[in-house]
Amino acid sequence: MGISAFVILAILEIVLAATACRKRPDRKAWRRFRLMIRAAEALTVALHLALASQRWRFAPALAGLAVLLVIAALALLLRRDREDGGKRPAGAVASCVLCIVLFGLLLFPAFLFADYSGLSVSGEHPVGETSAILTDGSRTDPFEQDGSFREVPVHIYYPADGAGENYPLVVFSHGAFGYYQSNTSTYMELASSGYVVAALDHPHHAFFTKDTGGHTVIVDRDFIDATMNLNSRTDPREQYELYTQWMTLRTADMSFAVDELKAAAETGSTDDSWFFSGKDEDTLRSVLSMIDAAHIGLMGHSMGGATSVELGRERGDISAVIDLDGTMLGEYRGVENGEFLINDAVYTVPVLEFNNWESYIENEEYLAQGGRYPNNELIGRAAAGFSTTIRDTKHMDFTDLPMFSPMLGKMLGSGERSTEETMTIVNSLVLSFFNCYLKGAGGFTVQDIY
Repeated sequence: MGISAFVILAILEIVLAATACRKRPDRKAWRRFRLMIRAAEALTVALHLALASQRWRFAPALAGLAVLLVIAALALLLRRDREDGGKRPAGAVASCVLCIVLFGLLLFPAFLFADYSGLSVSGEHPVGETSAILTDGSRTDPFEQDGSFREVPVHIYYPADGAGENYPLVVFSHGAFGYYQSNTSTYMELASSGYVVAALDHPHHAFFTKDTGGHTVIVDRDFIDATMNLNSRTDPREQYELYTQWMTLRTADMSFAVDELKAAAETGSTDDSWFFSGKDEDTLRSVLSMIDAAHIGLMGHSMGGATSVELGRERGDISAVIDLDGTMLGEYRGVENGEFLINDAVYTVPVLEFNNWESYIENEEYLAQGGRYPNNELIGRAAAGFSTTIRDTKHMDFTDLPMFSPMLGKMLGSGERSTEETMTIVNSLVLSFFNCYLKGAGGFTVQDIY
């Protein structure tokens, strides 16, 4: 919506500048032509506003632009008695560039974000949301310089009409530079179908989050550099050191959150680790009482998927794990003779992994050359291991990002297949898998490729 408006407005400005550069029309003709251009621009904006969804979040940007164009047209009318011949070429070009830059700045949010209002859900429950921040008094935050304890924000989605009932708990971990809302459509699908979903933020691994002081915590620059330049590290020992560092931090975050959620569900109270605003206190306590602590599932995207898989190995109280397109970094157990050692122990928790099409093709070639990939080895040894690939996808298609921001999705990795279609498949399989292993509702099967 924003891009089409920008293109039309830019073309009209270029036509205006080209006319001024080609000849110098007389005062009345020039004023009339400029007025026609401004009217065409205002009409363009008005049409885009009329065609936009009533819930379009960037309608105010277009409305503001419309006001500016109307003011410009009125100024032309009020100046009708002043000298107003055609501009000199240099002035016309400068004015054109200035207007196009202004249009771009006003419409930039509309370029970046789409009119996305979420996927439909299959469950019957309305979904509520609440949040808290957990402070782990047993760990200092390695990214902070003041010795402060590690904080883990928790955002909870739940059946809003579920008071007095018990529902399985699903804990979600985002990917590198991710955000707790990365898979909101999945949380909504699960919560509407009778689950309590706790989506975590990993401070300094998350794109941004908030701490208990209300300050914004952004992603750590060294973490960005390490992940973006990982392939340039030719020594597997350096890579393994990073994998271990990342998994240690993230599994500790996730395990701590699971412990606190379980304890609150079992005791009906929260301890000093919990930080929440007063208005959320009653809601949060009610939601925590809904958790069935005997049935816990873990899931995550990318590095968050690896975190979930590793924690599934470490804990004995996890009933099911889902990895959304993440390399299972925790399965690396060291380096010997320049090669990674891969865990050969049976994975006892039911596990489902999703693969993007691009990685699937690359892995097929890699395995054909005798390579070893931890995901394949774990799924092959799992007591109940499932793997599926979705055709024509890339890494970010297993999150909501490309639906919310197609531009960012393409920059970070989105395939030819509609992300809406991909996430509809993903959410359906996630629900079916957890229904089977957390609720005991029927069996679970999955195709190799969708």
